[in-house]
Amino acid sequence: MSDPDSRPGQGPGPDPDGARGGGWTGADDDGQASSPWQPPGRSPAQGWGEQYGTRGHGPAFGGPGQFHPPCPIYRAPPKPGVIPLRPLGLGEILDGAFQACRRNPLATFGTAILLQAVVAVVVVLLFGSLASSLAVFEATDPSTESMIGALAGLGVFASVSGIVSAVALLLLQGILVIPIARSVIAQRTSFGQAWRLARPRLLPLLGFGLLAFAATALGVVLLVGISVLAIAGLGTDSALLIVPLALGAVVVLVWASIKLVVAPAALMLEGTGPWASIRRSWVLTRGNWWRTFGIVLLTSVIVSVISSVIAAPLTFVVTLLIGFGSSSSAAPDVLESLPVLAATQAITALFTAVGYAFQAGVTALLYVDLRIWREGFDVVLMREHENAGTTTTDVIPGGTTSFGHRGGST
Repeated sequence: MSDPDSRPGQGPGPDPDGARGGGWTGADDDGQASSPWQPPGRSPAQGWGEQYGTRGHGPAFGGPGQFHPPCPIYRAPPKPGVIPLRPLGLGEILDGAFQACRRNPLATFGTAILLQAVVAVVVVLLFGSLASSLAVFEATDPSTESMIGALAGLGVFASVSGIVSAVALLLLQGILVIPIARSVIAQRTSFGQAWRLARPRLLPLLGFGLLAFAATALGVVLLVGISVLAIAGLGTDSALLIVPLALGAVVVLVWASIKLVVAPAALMLEGTGPWASIRRSWVLTRGNWWRTFGIVLLTSVIVSVISSVIAAPLTFVVTLLIGFGSSSSAAPDVLESLPVLAATQAITALFTAVGYAFQAGVTALLYVDLRIWREGFDVVLMREHENAGTTTTDVIPGGTTSFGHRGGST
């Protein structure tokens, strides 16, 4: 018959009061009393310390003398860089984006200012070439050819400036992913290093932009075609079809834009192709559409407010300077206002670049957060931080190893 005092999990000679004190004493093989039980790696003088804790006394765990090892208490996740390596909240994403830009000012703000400066120069040059054709709107009896030429010039100006702005914004979102993501594992990135690491992925990034542009253009063509057919067939009643169709197209455009919002980040960090990055973004945002939409919308509002606070007063000043010009024709007024327009574009580009850099940082951290939620990406980031150590390397987080997904597929 077994000893009635023995219980599973106890050594011989248990001390009933040991559990109350956070440990227990027993006898070793020679009959000598052993020291109280301590957590691995802790000395008796340290006790439980900050790593361990008890949840109650012995009787609460099943009666006197029954030993239950205490459970570890909560410890905050590591934060090697700008964010803690765990699922993030809204405030942590916004603060992390700002901190990442602040720690890498040349790679983030410098890149944004450079691209926005290119956009500003293109706008000023196009506006200067368009200035001579604007005189037709001040003529008393303009010819049909001159009106068509002026309208064509305005169309070219709007199209080229819009395309240049879109390409610059796409490049900005792609390039800034690299210094922002590297800031997560405490890696600083210089201006030249950011461009060097991003250079192999710029063509695939432009390919993604072409795909997005083609899909948008196709949607616009379908919408216009259906509207023309509706007007031809229904007349005035066509508004009952066109208005809901236009609203539906806007909803679809917003929905698809959010589904693809982290595609540039996946393309730059994982080495995927345009189609693969689209699929990756589609998967990562699954089940997180509303949260992603809210973060993107809030960030866009912040950027718009920053840009508008600077751009609106300057635009008003430029309008006043042009309106009170002393020349008799419109063309000299426009030409004389080019220095003022150039200065306005430079200041606007500066503050717009700051806002866009912050927006790109939020998008990059949103990608990291979505991968942490779905794939345990924090484990990969911690491993890459440990491998990099304190030295500055060219490591791109998620580019060589992954958890739940392997990059490099096309």
